[in-house]
Amino acid sequence: MSNYPIGIFDSGVGGTSIFKEIHALLPNENIIYLADSRNAPYGNKTQEEIKNLSIKNTEYLLNKGCKIIVVACNTATTNAITYLRESYEVPFIGIEPAIKPAALNTKTNAVGILATKGTLSSQLFHKTSDLYANGIKVVEQIGEGIVPLIESGKLNSDEMKDLLQLYLEPMLKANIDYLVLGCTHYPYLIPMLETMLPEGVKIIDSGLAVAKQTKAVLQSQDLLNLDEATPSVKLHSNSNVEVLNTLVDGNFETTFLDF
Repeated sequence: MSNYPIGIFDSGVGGTSIFKEIHALLPNENIIYLADSRNAPYGNKTQEEIKNLSIKNTEYLLNKGCKIIVVACNTATTNAITYLRESYEVPFIGIEPAIKPAALNTKTNAVGILATKGTLSSQLFHKTSDLYANGIKVVEQIGEGIVPLIESGKLNSDEMKDLLQLYLEPMLKANIDYLVLGCTHYPYLIPMLETMLPEGVKIIDSGLAVAKQTKAVLQSQDLLNLDEATPSVKLHSNSNVEVLNTLVDGNFETTFLDF
């Protein structure tokens, strides 16, 4: 099974930020990436809707022979990964906001988190936040409208800049020194965020940590692909493939998939 592909799914193109980290760390691995952009964003859906979409994505990837599945979506992880792990035999890697390192390292005792409604309202997020951020001011901000702008190719638009200014304002008033990105779409905002944040504010996303965890799990189960032949890397979207192409710099095979 070691040469079977890694499966990755997200509510859209944002999970390509995770895909890039995994591909860079594990260059021999075959990968299938699934962007469910037609149903993006997941963040404003009910838990039942999120679970059903996650099941659909998982079963597509399992039918393609995937040996491990990376849920490259904070909202799907926090709302559905427990069910997925209980229902399927393959290992699952999830992603949740990196509130722990922010809370442990803050000097101002104030951190900001930009995430979807689905993530911020989930039990898993609150459990992690209560565990590590006790006594620290956590300024939570729902990133309403960000994912649709990225999915429609408006990453660097004036609309995006106006939204970010609005969302950052209460965080800066609280004197945060860490900004946690709680959605895999959001790392694509880092260049813009760096121009808008004071120099002392550090931005944290979970991409590299997820890649390292994926490698560790594959290694522990003797599933690492050691074949040095050129891997098969396929990226699928059920919406605008051009946006997917732009974010992965046109270096990979991207196809429209009606699912």
